[in-house]
Amino acid sequence: MSYRMRLYLNQMHRLDSNLCLAVNQTSQYRLIRDCFRAVSRLGDGVFWYGLMLMILIVKGAQGVTPVIHMALAGLLGTMLYKWLKGKTLRPRPYEVHQDIFLTGKPLDKFSFPSGHTLHAVVFGVVVLNYYPQLAFIILPFTTMVGLSRVVLGLHYPSDVLAGALIGSLIAGLSFLVV
Repeated sequence: MSYRMRLYLNQMHRLDSNLCLAVNQTSQYRLIRDCFRAVSRLGDGVFWYGLMLMILIVKGAQGVTPVIHMALAGLLGTMLYKWLKGKTLRPRPYEVHQDIFLTGKPLDKFSFPSGHTLHAVVFGVVVLNYYPQLAFIILPFTTMVGLSRVVLGLHYPSDVLAGALIGSLIAGLSFLVV
């Protein structure tokens, strides 16, 4: 790797770490910490599974295709993010920086990419394709899930961005199959 490339990567890592620290410092405020813990917990799957159930209840047979689409895209997301975490082995920010407060529970060991964000984007994009009228709920919630990961000290901003990009790709590709 060239000197310029190493310098650029070091600058990007420093920016990523500094932004992570700045956002994470907001978790010192109980209201912010508790709000993002709740969002993160809902982002564990509770919100999305509840939404799938509601779609089936409200739409009946017409809701089966969107729910199966969400489930299959989510399953692909799970397989891909677990594989990536096993290959990259990026430690979580609180493990590397003593100034980062861990205020949430990690579901697994590694940081890259953010699985919560990946799934929020996958599910969000798929559900909005079928039900665009839900944008007023889905878009803010998806954004809050991604932000929660940095606020709680579980991910770097780049992990969240990568999760969002991968989730977008999975969701986009899923429309070619379904």
